[in-house]
Amino acid sequence: MLKRFISDMRTEFSGYGPSSLTKDIMAGITVAAVALPLALAFGVSSGADAAAGLITAIVAGLLVSPISGGYYQLSGPTGAMAAILISVTAEYQLHGVFIATFIAGGILLLCGIFRVGRLASFLSSSVIAGFTSGISIIIAFGQIDNLFGVASRGESLIARLLSYRTLGFSPCWGSVAVGLFVVLFMGLFPKRWQRHVPASLLGIIAATAGVIVLGLDIPSIGEIPRTLFPAERLSFSMMDFQRVSALIPSAISIAMLGMIESLLCGASAGKMTGVRLNNNQELLAQGVGNMVIPFFGGVPLTAAIARTSVAIKSGAQTRLTGVIHGIVLLAAMFLLAPFMSRIPLSALAGVLIVTAWRMNDWAFIKNIFSKQFKAPMAKFTATMASTVVFDLTAAILIGVLLSFILLVIRLSRLEVNYEKVDMNRIGCTDAALTERYADAVVAYVTGPLIFSNAEAIEDIFERAKDHDTLLLSMRGVSLIDISGAEALEQGLKMLKERGTDVIMCALPKSSMKMMERYGIGDLLGEGSFYSRVEQALLAHRPRPGSTA
Repeated sequence: MLKRFISDMRTEFSGYGPSSLTKDIMAGITVAAVALPLALAFGVSSGADAAAGLITAIVAGLLVSPISGGYYQLSGPTGAMAAILISVTAEYQLHGVFIATFIAGGILLLCGIFRVGRLASFLSSSVIAGFTSGISIIIAFGQIDNLFGVASRGESLIARLLSYRTLGFSPCWGSVAVGLFVVLFMGLFPKRWQRHVPASLLGIIAATAGVIVLGLDIPSIGEIPRTLFPAERLSFSMMDFQRVSALIPSAISIAMLGMIESLLCGASAGKMTGVRLNNNQELLAQGVGNMVIPFFGGVPLTAAIARTSVAIKSGAQTRLTGVIHGIVLLAAMFLLAPFMSRIPLSALAGVLIVTAWRMNDWAFIKNIFSKQFKAPMAKFTATMASTVVFDLTAAILIGVLLSFILLVIRLSRLEVNYEKVDMNRIGCTDAALTERYADAVVAYVTGPLIFSNAEAIEDIFERAKDHDTLLLSMRGVSLIDISGAEALEQGLKMLKERGTDVIMCALPKSSMKMMERYGIGDLLGEGSFYSRVEQALLAHRPRPGSTA
């Protein structure tokens, strides 16, 4: 792993010069402009504060980028991670988030060390799209408080929505106006201008300036400390056994999401750049980052596709882009803190609502629903609903379990096609052979002959009992288990008793071994096995019941 990392670094910085450095600097500044409003918004939406999100983005750039699994990977707080932190913050406060993040970092570090980076590939596109859409729903509905200037209570999205019935719902229309302005601004902002300046940053600047000029009294971010070491951060004294054990499920959720997001981001960016991500090195980097960030008072970090794609499109040459983006954000913390402290919470809510909408893989969703792909639709819907109702861990487990069940059903399906023998199709002009197989039928069998298909195997012989010859084309048989062999034996005995000639064709070697072990070879006789159906039909076999 270390050898590959060193080799990748040498390749990355081979021929590095002033021109490459200039490109990295410009890309870093551009990424920082995109990351700044998102970092503030994700910090607030996670249940912490804007400063926590900003610190996370800074540390991710300065610490994680240099050791990441790909030069293009940009990490920081994300909307998906913020969505699952809401319940942790509600139940365990920020100290719980810090502890869970530290544990999750340890899990990711171990995943990298033990090279389990391939595990994310076992998640189907439907499951990934489902939990992404579920998270987008949590993010969007989680902005109701900040958008409308109201307050809710509860550990889950549904609980918070229901709490409005008892707490009341009295919107602050100034907050609503500012939030809707940002949503419309981002939605209508020309895409061609996005290459030069992010709509989210301009929208927040315009909204904040408007609030200041008009003197609107609406909730804002509040003071942003000009330090990387805020008063509220992790210390080892917080990590007693009771707290740690209670937060392990949350830590597993954070680690799972961190792994999935980072590796998916790397896979997408790898296609854009033609440079494959070092999966296990990336997990190591994410592990180190998440173990360190709680001591700075930050929230969990992971690779972010939005920042990464902006970096690539802006001409990033090396991992210095991520470091420069961190330095720019650090400068913004010290130089722009007074202005950022006045950013309306509803403006950040507007940014997150648009972000939540754009998170969805609309092309994939439209494709599976318009073309009625039932299995992907079921996996997508189940995972999305589970994400909203339960949590990420449960949603992933439900999605994977459903995927496995549907896969087993699909792989265990037995397909049998029947055809009457037509000797003309194989170019046979022998009148005797044509007469011999005049009442023969071929059954083309595809799929496994296993316990779940015992009844279907019996049907093969039932349909053949009115013919004097049955040719079983077994080329498509992938597996035979003991139950399948037993069903075959019973069917063959039944046809033998009726005087029907049974011929086995194109039997795979693995299946032939099972036949021999079960005694089916002895039951049929050595001359009843052929490599092809055509070969069997050209053999001069006696007609059933004849003495020849």
